[in-house]
Amino acid sequence: MDLDMKQLALAIRTIAEEKNLPEDSVKEVVEQALAAAYRRDYGDREQDIRVEMNLNTGDIDVYVTKDIVEKVEHAAEQISLTEAQVRRKNAKVGETIEVHEKAEEFGRVAAQTAKQVILQRLREAEREIIMSEYQDKIGTVINATVARVEGNIVRIDLGKAQGIMPRSEQIQGERYYPGQRIKVYLKDVERSFRGPQLVVSRGNTEFIEWLFRGEVPEMENGAVEIKGISREAGVRTKIAVASSVPGVDPVGTFVGGHGTRVNAVMSEVGEQEKIDIIVFAEDPVEYITNALSPTKVAKVEIDEKNKKARVIVPEDQQSIAIGKSGQNVRLASKLTGYELDIEAEKVTGGGEKPAETGDEKPAAEEPKEAKTGEAKTKELPKQPKLKKKSELESSLLEAIEEHGEGDETDDKKTDEK
Repeated sequence: MDLDMKQLALAIRTIAEEKNLPEDSVKEVVEQALAAAYRRDYGDREQDIRVEMNLNTGDIDVYVTKDIVEKVEHAAEQISLTEAQVRRKNAKVGETIEVHEKAEEFGRVAAQTAKQVILQRLREAEREIIMSEYQDKIGTVINATVARVEGNIVRIDLGKAQGIMPRSEQIQGERYYPGQRIKVYLKDVERSFRGPQLVVSRGNTEFIEWLFRGEVPEMENGAVEIKGISREAGVRTKIAVASSVPGVDPVGTFVGGHGTRVNAVMSEVGEQEKIDIIVFAEDPVEYITNALSPTKVAKVEIDEKNKKARVIVPEDQQSIAIGKSGQNVRLASKLTGYELDIEAEKVTGGGEKPAETGDEKPAAEEPKEAKTGEAKTKELPKQPKLKKKSELESSLLEAIEEHGEGDETDDKKTDEK
């Protein structure tokens, strides 16, 4: 026969072991494929056929379900009451009965059909097992290995399955290479025509939260918690933290002794990404002030209806508040939920007064500045870097001669006396 049942039984065990699938699941898939093959060679497309396979002997038992009728019109699907009662004494018209048939061999076409069905069903079974196994791990961090890099997509080996990390989920500036061991956040398990697609991330805010959860044990008992995170992966992250226990410093808890905890997180995401940890506050003014740290805020005007805030800062603090390419104010806005408008503080009393005020301070200190200036001017010639070696020797000789002449004059005056 074209399909060797003993070899097939051995293949079932091998496939189950290699694919890490339950042996019964593989056996069920093969039996369904054999039923389809038998239906093609010996039966009818509409027949209800069940196949049982003995993995030890390789024997195949086929059971065809037929309707019990008085008069048979379709032999493939029906059986007469007389014949049915031979198989089962209490059989009645209208019932169904399984007719056992021994399958000795399968033709070439049937064997090919069985092979295709087996491969297809095995893939489906494997996908379902992956789905059920990783469905519970959504929202957790998993240790993984980079399998390969394909353009903007990184293929990640998760052990029993592979995931993808799109460009949008990667850390900006981070480089990936095959064999690299990394931690990833399992974001979602998507169903597609190719099977379940595991989507992982290193660039989302949840990844940062899970890393801190591993470093800050106080989060488990609720002593401290993360209230909000805004992140631009690979550049900067702002985290708002709070404490439910009086006397516990939430920022110090997350930073750790000598910065050990926050440094452990930064070593995972990359040293180039700065992490700002600020105290959460229920009062929006205080919260916005904290979120714009390290900027010194003079005044905050809240528009609660439109979720906007006008932030007044000293003129020398405006660039710090906005940050490079607007990064600081953008992250603070995401963190607080308010659209922030940064403005420089204006001095009251007209446009000329600030200029006068600016001139008054130097005027008050004019003597000191003048003295300082004179001192600097005097000190400039004494700087060795500005003189050549020959000039230094000449000035030294002149000083000695002057000193000698002075001493001689003094001696003469003493002798005359």
